[in-house]
Amino acid sequence: MHIKGEHEIYCCGARVQISKKGVKVLTKPLIEYCPLHEAMYGTKNINAESVRKSVEMKIAGYGFCCENRLFSAEPVVAYGASEMMHIWLEKKLIDCAVVVCEGAGTVITANGNLVQAIGARLTGIVKTSPIPGIIKKIEADGGFILDKANARIDQVEGVKKAFNLGFKHVAVSIAGFQAKAMSEIRKFQTDEKSDILIFSVCNTCVDNADVTHIAKADVACASASKLLRTKIGKKALMQLGVTIPVYALTEKGKRLVLAYLAEFKDKLVIFRTNKLPYDVANAGPKPKTQAN
Repeated sequence: MHIKGEHEIYCCGARVQISKKGVKVLTKPLIEYCPLHEAMYGTKNINAESVRKSVEMKIAGYGFCCENRLFSAEPVVAYGASEMMHIWLEKKLIDCAVVVCEGAGTVITANGNLVQAIGARLTGIVKTSPIPGIIKKIEADGGFILDKANARIDQVEGVKKAFNLGFKHVAVSIAGFQAKAMSEIRKFQTDEKSDILIFSVCNTCVDNADVTHIAKADVACASASKLLRTKIGKKALMQLGVTIPVYALTEKGKRLVLAYLAEFKDKLVIFRTNKLPYDVANAGPKPKTQAN
């Protein structure tokens, strides 16, 4: 596998640079253990070296940041944004998703399989550059790329473009480090009377200012953030999972989450509570002392 272009992502709270020179971990991880990371990459103790190795495994195994990137619509996690959007598109509960892909930037598509294929093993992309092979594959599968020349990531403009293309019911995923976009989209939604579902993802690094914006989402993943569990979890109408909880924050979010669960193949336990978040000791990621 040969890396194309230059990219930066977040992995376990660490900022990682990916280029032809290889994988370089720019900042220290914010967590020391994550059960999901262990399940996917076999990592028990997270440090800069294990983060680098997990990104290299993603490159070698799936063509991440490469021309021949693997696009597979098989589900990977139980309550992921791409898994849910995939089902929502199939059930016609939304008619478009606005997501981010390395090598392409902001992508607009009505193809649920493409949404899952893009997001299956993705972590938060800070910036990326064009990869022709990825762009070609996305366009062949019914995806519209906001800015092919620069692979720009701009979820606000992506949502606007989705409506300009004629879509009426749009779901958009937004990373915590871009949380301001959620408030911008809500203003746009009010102005345009548009139907938008916001799914907040990649929230390990969020701070108090970010949480103010994330509170405007319909669905939010807690990632490894204690801050989000505390401040957003208590506002939730519904919680999925305990290891890495996902919170439905609005009636719309709750309705679509329940529609996703109706198609879920594994067994479920559902019970009533008068207080959220619902936590289980030692079940989730273990943040380092500087993490939220």
